Amino acid sequence: MSKKDFYDVLGVAREADDKTLKSAYRKLAMKYHPDKNPGDDAAEASFKEVSEAYDTLKDAQKRAAYDRFGHAAFQNGGGQNGFGADFSSSMSDIFEDIFGDFMGGQGGGRRERSSAMRGSDLRYNLEISLEEAFEGQTVDIDVPSMVSCDTCEGHGAKPGTGFSTCGTCQGHGKVRAAQGFFTIERTCPQCHGRGETMDQPCTDCSGQGRRQESRSLSVDVPKGIEDGTRIRLSSEGEAGMRGGPSGDLYIFVSIKPHDLFQRDGADLFCRVPISMTTAALGGEFEVPALGGGRAKVKVPQGTQAGQRVRLKGKGMPVLRSQQMGDLYIQMDVETPQNLSKRQRELLEEFDEITTKETNPTSAGFFKKIKGLFEGLSEHARKD
Repeated sequence: MSKKDFYDVLGVAREADDKTLKSAYRKLAMKYHPDKNPGDDAAEASFKEVSEAYDTLKDAQKRAAYDRFGHAAFQNGGGQNGFGADFSSSMSDIFEDIFGDFMGGQGGGRRERSSAMRGSDLRYNLEISLEEAFEGQTVDIDVPSMVSCDTCEGHGAKPGTGFSTCGTCQGHGKVRAAQGFFTIERTCPQCHGRGETMDQPCTDCSGQGRRQESRSLSVDVPKGIEDGTRIRLSSEGEAGMRGGPSGDLYIFVSIKPHDLFQRDGADLFCRVPISMTTAALGGEFEVPALGGGRAKVKVPQGTQAGQRVRLKGKGMPVLRSQQMGDLYIQMDVETPQNLSKRQRELLEEFDEITTKETNPTSAGFFKKIKGLFEGLSEHARKD
């Protein structure tokens, strides 16, 4: 029994283009697919016949040979009847179309998607002062980046020219080569998987669709921002290749060390040295406050080294809130140095009249030490 003409099998004219061939094959393959016709030998035979026809006609070289010699061109080629070596090639096309549409239309736009590539994300390190973090502000930065080429509008082709279907892969972006029982598929070396080639590349960007340029951007730094915070600027990264979407720009914020304050979240901490007499008698002093002004700190009588005073609401703003943190002042009692003769005499006189009520903490501590020594001595005598 002679084979049917492949064009008749697919129901297309001999001058049909690739799109028409593919559309006809898709409809017939879906119609006769074995999964839709379980146990139907006639449908399975038709499915094989349709697959064989499309596998031949979709390949430019095979189609040319078939148009010239008909079926005789493949009589000694092997693999043309039933499920041959290139059957997976045909099935990849139909499954890409069938399930590509089902999964959001990914099957029909390979060339457009593959030629457009998303740009890379960029990182910018921004260092600000603690005062700037307290106030919040708008910072102008210069970001070196790849931007879309204005000459070719990001497509890469010289204005007035366009793109042509790649002659090597016939627009598929991939080429296949049969090796024994296997078919090897790889990215087309001519178009690098895009399925099309540029007629003439843009002279300003060499066909890349983008060029190097430094851009000025304004970054809003909110009040209360913390060290290590990341700010994302959507689509402000590198421009995409050939009209692809731009990447994002990530601003990593770091805060410079402050001469006076240390920060923990929304709270601020400050160590202030005070004299021994101020700690004993009490007093007050002022410290500068972030945002302007001064904060008055009262020193209670008998203040001990390391004791803290809390100034409510004098810390950092809480990010995206109306609340404020607190300011903690830690007292560091300074021991007098470089005493004059009179100062030493006064301190010695003061020491002579000092009682355990004057220094209760040290008196209690040395009392414990004395008891410990007495206990050790008693234990040694018993031994």
